[in-house]
Amino acid sequence: MHKRFVSNTHNMYFLFLTFITGLFYFCFYLVSLILGLSLCFTLIGVPILSYVMRTTQTFVQYERIQTKLYADITVEPYPEKPRIEGTLWAQAKDELLDHRNWNAISWLMLKFIIGLIALISAVFVYVAPALFILTPVLFQVVDIQLMGMPIDTFTKSLYTMAGGFVLAIVGAWLGNGLVRMVGGYTRHMINRLIR
Repeated sequence: MHKRFVSNTHNMYFLFLTFITGLFYFCFYLVSLILGLSLCFTLIGVPILSYVMRTTQTFVQYERIQTKLYADITVEPYPEKPRIEGTLWAQAKDELLDHRNWNAISWLMLKFIIGLIALISAVFVYVAPALFILTPVLFQVVDIQLMGMPIDTFTKSLYTMAGGFVLAIVGAWLGNGLVRMVGGYTRHMINRLIR
């Protein structure tokens, strides 16, 4: 029982973390690429874009570690690209012309959509059943309505709690499947980037 609870907690953390990291990647790359491209005419934008491109390796490695830690899905390592020697402009040219960086950015920004789906699913799969289970305690403090029906008696709250237990059992099974799908996305992303 304890192992199952820990597993479901990890799954819930992983789904919420998927949303948070997806939102971060989307905002970070959107803002930094627009800023770098808009400042390219002043030549300040080229080093900004170069440094942004270097972050892809770090973020892809983080995704790999996060997937292993929370979902227990092993993903092969993302090989680090050696930095070329030379001037800042030569390094910037190498980073900007490397198609792996642009592919990694598109895969990481796509994680925002996957994160939205993961967030909505985590609320329905983990949070809603927990609230249903707590209904006998909560109905005395908060006005609760379920599909337009007020939960205002102890009997109704017990029925809602029983439904919460059923949803928790089904939700644990659905949560495992969803975590496997999100972990599979990370594995697929890294496999496509290695090619």
